Amino acid sequence: MSEEKKSLNFIEQIIEEDLSNGMPKEKLRFRFPPEPNGYLHIGHTKAIGISFGLGERYSAPVNLRFDDTNPAKEEQEYVDAIKRDVSWLGYKWANECYSSDYFQELYDWAVLLIKERKAYIDSQSSEAMAEQKGTPTEHGTNSPFRDRTVEENLDLFSRMKAGEFEEGTHVLRAKIDMASPNMLMRDPIMYRILKKAHHRTGNNWVIYPMYDWTHGESDYIEQVSHSLCSLEFKPHRELYNWFRDNIYEFNKEKYPLPPKQREFSRLNLSYTIMSKRKLLRLVEEGAVSGWDDPRMPTISGLRRRGYTPLAIRNFIETVGVSKRENVIDVALLEFKIREDLNKSANRVMGVLNPVKLVITNYPEDKEELLIAENNPEDENSGSREVPFSRELYIEREDFKEEANRKYFRLTLGKEVRLKNAYIIKGESCIKDDEGNVTEIHCTYDPLSKSGSGTEESKRKVKGTLHWVSIKHAVKAEVRVYDRLFLDEAPDSHKDKDFMEFLNPDSLKIINAFVEPSLATSNIGDRFQFQRLGYFNIDNDTTSGNLVFNKTVGLRDNWAKADKS
Repeated sequence: MSEEKKSLNFIEQIIEEDLSNGMPKEKLRFRFPPEPNGYLHIGHTKAIGISFGLGERYSAPVNLRFDDTNPAKEEQEYVDAIKRDVSWLGYKWANECYSSDYFQELYDWAVLLIKERKAYIDSQSSEAMAEQKGTPTEHGTNSPFRDRTVEENLDLFSRMKAGEFEEGTHVLRAKIDMASPNMLMRDPIMYRILKKAHHRTGNNWVIYPMYDWTHGESDYIEQVSHSLCSLEFKPHRELYNWFRDNIYEFNKEKYPLPPKQREFSRLNLSYTIMSKRKLLRLVEEGAVSGWDDPRMPTISGLRRRGYTPLAIRNFIETVGVSKRENVIDVALLEFKIREDLNKSANRVMGVLNPVKLVITNYPEDKEELLIAENNPEDENSGSREVPFSRELYIEREDFKEEANRKYFRLTLGKEVRLKNAYIIKGESCIKDDEGNVTEIHCTYDPLSKSGSGTEESKRKVKGTLHWVSIKHAVKAEVRVYDRLFLDEAPDSHKDKDFMEFLNPDSLKIINAFVEPSLATSNIGDRFQFQRLGYFNIDNDTTSGNLVFNKTVGLRDNWAKADKS
């Protein structure tokens, strides 16, 4: 076997086998079929990446299809968000499809199954049907309505469609096998009465097809060659094939290609919720500001936080395609965004917890523009001018009156370098009545200016601090995010609600100061605040108010905390 063959994942191997067995390559077609009942999250990116990645690999079309069969939970807002997110990730779909486009054809096919005595109207309550379903170890029992005549079933189904009955009075069920070991095959429901307006079809329909019936037949109508889904749908494959095979006989001339379902492990991420229902609860109960809150694992939340499409796609590629469920450490996702932004984000200076620093021997009326490199990882990034003056802000954590040998920041009697500027020496400090340092006094070596070429400028000191000139500083709101949940698997506890594990410190809002070059930044621009982490301009920014989101720190502080 060639190296290329060895590197194929199991889905690619299935496709290669199909091609070698005679399937024409031009018949390959894939799809990504979200239900528009919420925003896409990081878990969906694996399914997106697999289907669209196969499309790119085989130059095959990929449909974006909305499985919109439940008007009670689906909205146009979600359709728009999904399209925006898939486009932002860099993927292009061949056709934009909706299961609701096929409602009439699905209905007509259901009529065919009734005529073939493979579907019937059940008029029991949902509770009665549930009791008859049986258990995994006990057979189910037949409905008393299972042997209705074809004529009676057709009449009732037609009247259901016409809106004559109330919700819950009748359902259409497939007639398969109530003794099947696969409980999904025990006469599953195909249609229910639901008198709610649909976001696309309005009030045209009052009966709606169930997911299992709709999903596979939509694949078939679109002539999808390989229907790829996550492992929880593996038990559904038998039913998928039953519906497909029973309809194929009537439609093989119009739709000659029967689709093939195959399953892969879904993406599970530590410290993260992957249920759209639970994510909706976070939004509705105000635990977050919305679907695009930067603490949310939604694609829109990650985008707002400063994540890049490339980082997410690299993350999915690293995770790979497998058949076995596992939990991926969220640290891998954070590593991928650090890796990307290290190459692409310009370095700037911002002070989040400021204390005033006065260089006592620097002339009071003097200002100068220092040259700072934008990004040492990008030779084409250029440089910028940063104003320097007598009075600066530095981080409060970067000063101690007294410190041991391992402290390499500013302390009295010792030297550090100011980034892109001069070497300074701590001389004294002023404190308030409570003992808090309010002002630090230091002296500077005028011959030590970075890049000046003097011997003093080449002198080595162990610490380098970032700073902002007080006279030129721009005020900014900085939103510092931590993980939304304190538990690694917040929804895995049967005796506790996942909301109990919310991190009360997942958001801290800080009034900071940044260098003036950032005043003209645009929403979405990404930067490395030197020594602090990666930040981006939030949507809430206005002309007079800069708002930054912290995307990720420069290193994994959680890993460090776990070891302590």
